[in-house]
Amino acid sequence: MEIHIRPARTQDVPTIRSMVQPLASERVLLDKDKVAYYESVQEFMVAESDEGEIVGFGALHVMWEHLAEVRTLATADGHQGRGIGGLVLNALLNKAEALGVQHVFCLTFETSFFQRHGFEIMKDQSVLDPDVFSQLLLSTDEGVAEFLDLARVKPNTLGNTRMILDLAQRPLGD
Repeated sequence: MEIHIRPARTQDVPTIRSMVQPLASERVLLDKDKVAYYESVQEFMVAESDEGEIVGFGALHVMWEHLAEVRTLATADGHQGRGIGGLVLNALLNKAEALGVQHVFCLTFETSFFQRHGFEIMKDQSVLDPDVFSQLLLSTDEGVAEFLDLARVKPNTLGNTRMILDLAQRPLGD
């Protein structure tokens, strides 16, 4: 089976949401209202089989000039372990580079997957200067609050790990 990575379309939203919901029930991903998926559809890339089936997806959300977050990265049941998640992640990282982003952040339970792609566990927000940190505090986006490790989002982080990648240090071949 051949896999193609492409930008998501509005018609993909019901499929993406239906694939997220069981993972949200297992507390692996956070579910959002349907409107949030439509509002952010341009952030998503999908992995599509040559039969037209969506077998994976992920989103890249820009937070600041040099900072973005990989969100909602998942592979369909029955297609895991075939490199699809890596294909989607690499497409998102390429998109981040094309946008001029330097650091990409994620919250994940899949630390070994992200480490294979060059991510490291975050210890602090040292990638931010104090002025940027203060500006990000004004954001109403929950992902930004999670990146900043604000106490108000602790219940939403599900106990996952904060990781970051400096794209200048990205392993060759990605």
